[in-house]
Amino acid sequence: MDEIKKVGRPKGTPKTGGRQKGVQNKVTSETKDWFIYLLNSNRKRLEKALEAMDDRELWDNFQKLFPYIVPKMQASEVKIDYDHLTDEQIDLIIDELTNKLNLEDDE
Repeated sequence: MDEIKKVGRPKGTPKTGGRQKGVQNKVTSETKDWFIYLLNSNRKRLEKALEAMDDRELWDNFQKLFPYIVPKMQASEVKIDYDHLTDEQIDLIIDELTNKLNLEDDE
């Protein structure tokens, strides 16, 4: 029987060519540019349409657009190894947290 040859680059070989990490593809970049142009060239018309909406409709539409304008915040987690902290450092952390809670209660 003939031996089957594997296609592609060998495992562990670094990727070469193509887009660099973080660079948008050409279609995405062109689409964003076109959309910005469209918004800018129709600004007065959009403002009139927004003014014609009642408050609830206006905020509903803004809420739908927010995820495309403002990126969602990622939840973050802080892990503290309390075994390596001194008593003074732990007391400082407790004081800071207590102060922040007291400030929030005052607002």
